Amino acid sequence: MRVGIDVSPLAQTRAGTARYVQALLERNAYDERLGFPGTTRLATVVRDAWWYPVALPREARRRRLDVLHCPTFRAPFSTRTPLVVTVHDLAVLRHPGTFNLWTRHYSRLAVPRVVRAARVVIAVSEFTKRELVELLGVPEERVRVIRNGVDGRFAPEGPAAGGEYVLAVGTLEPRKNLARAQAAAARAGLPLKVAGAAGWGGVAANGWVGRPGDDELAALYRGARCLLYPSLYEGFGLPVAEAMACGTPVVTSRGGATEEVAGGAAVLVDPLDVASIAAGLEEALRRRDELRAAGLERARAFSWDAVAEATWRVYEEACS
Repeated sequence: MRVGIDVSPLAQTRAGTARYVQALLERNAYDERLGFPGTTRLATVVRDAWWYPVALPREARRRRLDVLHCPTFRAPFSTRTPLVVTVHDLAVLRHPGTFNLWTRHYSRLAVPRVVRAARVVIAVSEFTKRELVELLGVPEERVRVIRNGVDGRFAPEGPAAGGEYVLAVGTLEPRKNLARAQAAAARAGLPLKVAGAAGWGGVAANGWVGRPGDDELAALYRGARCLLYPSLYEGFGLPVAEAMACGTPVVTSRGGATEEVAGGAAVLVDPLDVASIAAGLEEALRRRDELRAAGLERARAFSWDAVAEATWRVYEEACS
């Protein structure tokens, strides 16, 4: 079985999707790694308009692949090569106004075609599977849920950043809900540190420390009084799992994927209500030891080794 994987997302992001791709590359033996380089806006347009619909299917045939895995919903609209697509979330369809003009128009055209072309669709949570079924009409029998993992660097042992602070992690973009997070932290009497890449939508944050490397991020998790993650929409919410793996209490949104990831080991809040978020912070601080133990136990459910093994079984299924 000759398996190829599209590594183009590594040129576009260092966030959760990049962690996913890198984890698969480190654990599975891919015969071909295909990708379109470039980080400029022009490269993005060419990648979307030419690489995925035209060039990538040709490359897959030329290299005689038995399976092609596109680890995001940017993928060919049709291909003779059996296609596996991973969908991390459908935020661009649920909340198009939080994305730039090109992304939202392209995605509205492309995503339905991509999931129809895929022989198997991987969803990173049961929540995302439900979104696929509800928004795009994907038959449930074509979707496999494989939850994300947590890297071994995110563990309770190790250096911890100093100071008293609440931590928020994520790209600076509208659905991360950082303005309400800052207001809630202020009510709770703690400064908010924000770790993540610069994004879009004119979002800024006091206490922004930039996009740290994994070791520095792990130290920030360990030193935080808690992780505050009141996102308005996620397909998984990797910082929730990473914080729990570091022994850090978590406050996150109820009713979506992050509640699923938390699995009862976090304080859940209404992300639209600053008072609810602030009360959640105060509760997390009171229950810190209890939440630390529960989070460490819950984090054991997230393994990149298990993700890689389950994904390889999907490849076997797709080409059978």
